[in-house]
Amino acid sequence: MKQIPELDFRILDFLSQQEGLTPLDQIVAALQLDQSQVAAVTKLRAEAGELVTEERVWTEYGVGKKAKGFDGGILPERRILKTLMKLGREAEIPAVAEVSGLDAKEVGQSLRWLKQKGWMEQKGKTLAITDAGEKAFEAWPEALDDEKLFKVLWDEGGWLDADALTGSDVDLDAALKALNGRGGVVDLRERKAIRVGLSEAGRAMMADGVQPVMLANQLTPDMLRDGSWRNYQFRPYDVTLDSFKVAPGKVHPLIRMMEKTRRVFLEMGFEEIESGYVDSSFWVFDALFQPQDHPAREMQDTFYVSNPGICDLPEGPKVEAVRATHENGGETGSIGWRYDWSARVASTPVLRTHTTAATIRALGENPNPPRKIFCVGPVFRRETVDYKHLPMFHQVEGVVVDKEASFAQLLGILKVFYGKMGFDKLQFRPAYFPYTEPSVEIFVWLEGKQDWVELGGAGMFRPEVTEPMGCQTPVLAWGLGLERLAMISYGLSNLSQLYQARLNWLEEESLCP
Repeated sequence: MKQIPELDFRILDFLSQQEGLTPLDQIVAALQLDQSQVAAVTKLRAEAGELVTEERVWTEYGVGKKAKGFDGGILPERRILKTLMKLGREAEIPAVAEVSGLDAKEVGQSLRWLKQKGWMEQKGKTLAITDAGEKAFEAWPEALDDEKLFKVLWDEGGWLDADALTGSDVDLDAALKALNGRGGVVDLRERKAIRVGLSEAGRAMMADGVQPVMLANQLTPDMLRDGSWRNYQFRPYDVTLDSFKVAPGKVHPLIRMMEKTRRVFLEMGFEEIESGYVDSSFWVFDALFQPQDHPAREMQDTFYVSNPGICDLPEGPKVEAVRATHENGGETGSIGWRYDWSARVASTPVLRTHTTAATIRALGENPNPPRKIFCVGPVFRRETVDYKHLPMFHQVEGVVVDKEASFAQLLGILKVFYGKMGFDKLQFRPAYFPYTEPSVEIFVWLEGKQDWVELGGAGMFRPEVTEPMGCQTPVLAWGLGLERLAMISYGLSNLSQLYQARLNWLEEESLCP
C-alpha cells in the first residue's frame, strides 16, 4: 500500500468525496488548515499528476477612498447641477458651494466633469447650466452609466464583480470609460481563485488504498528520547536545490595578487627587499642617471614632500661618482648630461615614483654578483586617472646581477614570471628609459578592452647607473605594474574597481588565488 504524508492524505481524502472541482478556500475551511499548507500540497500533487487545478482571475469594483464622503451615492457634479437649478440656472462658485454643502475646492474639482458631460459652461466666476444640463436634471433619477455604477457600489457597500453587475442596468465598459482619469472614485482590485480536484490517476490511487504517515523534516532530541521517531517518515533532502551563499572572510584580491607575485619570485630564487615610501631624489632619480631637469622630476609628475625638508645623501664616494657621471660621464666612457649637478636638488624628498629606488639602493650596498633581488610596494605619481592609470599603485621591481647576464636572459625571466602568473600572450616593444639600454616595455592583451595594456618596463642598467655604485657586472632590471596585472587576472575593466568597496565582487571572488 502506498504511503503518503498525513497532510496530503487528508486533502486527497476530502477531495475524493467531492464532485468536480473544489475551491481552495473551501478545503482550508473544511479541514481547518493553513492556506499555505493546502497550496503547497496542491502544487506538489498536481505536479505528480494526482490533482488537476483550475485558476480563475477576475476584477472587482468598489467605492474608492476619495469618494467616501459623497453623500447618498451621488456624484458631486449631480449635486452641483441640482444646486444651479435651485439658484436660477446660474450662480457664482462661492454661492454654489454654500448651497450644495460642498466646499469651494470640491466645486472647482468637479467643474471638469460638468464640462465634460456638457451640463455647464463657465463665464468667469459664474457657472451656468446648458441645455444638456437641463435635460439631465429633468431626466433624474435616470442617470449616466458612471453615476449608475457608483450608486450600485455605494448601496452595496462592498466589492462587486462584473457578474454581480449584470442585472443592475449598468453598462460597465461605458461607466469605466467615463470614470477614466478620475482616480479614487471607483477602485479596482484583481482577484484570483483556485479550484482543485482529483485527476483520474489520483482517484485510482485513492481507490487502491493509501496509508497516511506522519512526516517530519528533522530528527529532534525529544523523538530520540521517547522513541516517537518510529512513528515518523522523514522527508528526504533534495541535494539539487540551491543553497544559501556563504561569504567567508578572505584576503583582499589585490593582496592575494601581491602574495602570489612574491611566491613566484621566491620560487625563482629571488630575495625580497624593502624600502621606505619617502626617499631622496638622489635614489629615486639621480642614481638612475636621470638628469635634474628631466620632465619626470617636475611637480606635475612627482609628489614632493615638505617634511622632512631635506634628506641625507649617502656617505662615501657614491655621491661624487654620481655627480661626475651626470656632469661629464665620470669613468663610464660617457659624456654625461653636461650640466652642473646640484647636491641640494638631489637631497629633495619625494614620494618614490618607482621601486627602482629600492633596488638601486640595495645594489649600492652590495654590488657583488651573483644577486637576484625583488621588491613589491606602492609608488606615487601625478597621473590622470583613467581605466589603466592611478596616482598610487603597486610596482614589482627586480634586478639580477650576474657576470653572464644578457638581454635574452631578461626576456626569458619575464616570460617565465608572466607564465607562472597565468599570462602567455605577451609583447616586448623597444622603449627608452634614461637608466637602461637596451630597454623594452612589456604588454599583455586585455580581451575586455580589445587592447594591449602596458604592464611595465625593463632593460639592462647602463654603465652610468652601475659604475657609480661600484658594480662592474651586467645588471638586468625591471619594474612591473601590479594593479594592471590584477585587473586582467580578475576580469575587471578599470583599475579603480580594485579599491572600491564592491561587496558583491569581494564576496563572489574565489577564496584561493
